[in-house]
Amino acid sequence: MKRDLVSLGDWSTQEIWEVLELAAHLKREHRAGVRHDHILRGKTLAMVFQKPSLRTRVSFEVGMWQLGGYALYLGPEDIKLGQRETVEDVALNLSRYVDGIMARVFGHEVVEELARFATVPVINGLSDLLHPCQALADVLTIWEKKRRLSGLTLAFIGDGNNVANSLIEASAKLGMHFRIACPEGHEPNARIVAEARALGAEIAILRDPKEAAKDADVLYTDVWTSMGQEAQAELRRKKFQGYTVSLELLSFAKPDCLVMHCLPAHYGEEITYEAARSRNSVIFDQAENRLHAQKAVLALLLGGRS
Repeated sequence: MKRDLVSLGDWSTQEIWEVLELAAHLKREHRAGVRHDHILRGKTLAMVFQKPSLRTRVSFEVGMWQLGGYALYLGPEDIKLGQRETVEDVALNLSRYVDGIMARVFGHEVVEELARFATVPVINGLSDLLHPCQALADVLTIWEKKRRLSGLTLAFIGDGNNVANSLIEASAKLGMHFRIACPEGHEPNARIVAEARALGAEIAILRDPKEAAKDADVLYTDVWTSMGQEAQAELRRKKFQGYTVSLELLSFAKPDCLVMHCLPAHYGEEITYEAARSRNSVIFDQAENRLHAQKAVLALLLGGRS
């Protein structure tokens, strides 16, 4: 039976740890010069993009190459999901050609539909609701730096977006406490929050960034305006005044608090350049770990490695 990565909420704690441990192993061996191009030799990944990308495209494409496979880029004009052809037909066609599908899309229902009809594994490279690959890279980074996850407090400052939603799911499965400070109307998805709390997770939705940052182990932020929301950019800049991760805000967290951002960053808005380049920052470690976490996902889903 095929496995998909649509949401971390669908994966067990054990399955998530399987990814993290394999990612750490692949990263160590890659840095030691050990090649892994036998793992997915002869396998092909179709990369379906409705949104532009730097980290998602490069990390998946390089990851497939390092594992011995091939990644095929299909841009917005190549497929036009749901316009030129139905999502169902795209899923059924691609399943005859490739060994896996990664999709970076707007509507989350597109990823769900791809997974429903494809006969090969489907990976959510980003949707408006969730970003599980980013969350896996993030918790891998936290685990590397803190040597544990359970009991840590992650404070997210800003919009309750797809990254926040996936971090809530990851926190619930891995025993982290999650706080978010956001303006009214920008809370994370209510269903995801309720499901996390039903698992026993501590999820706090706050308005004051200083309250969220107090004694936090991780201080996380993301852009205030995501792709597809450009028309709201000016309004959002006004609503999110005071929600900038700065050295002052960092002073409320623990001295060894990690500063995280999934990038791209708008310096002077959601984060200051000084905070992003501070000794607490692990922003570019996160970016690197997209490669290693996704290689683990690819090895497990396309190669059956366990």
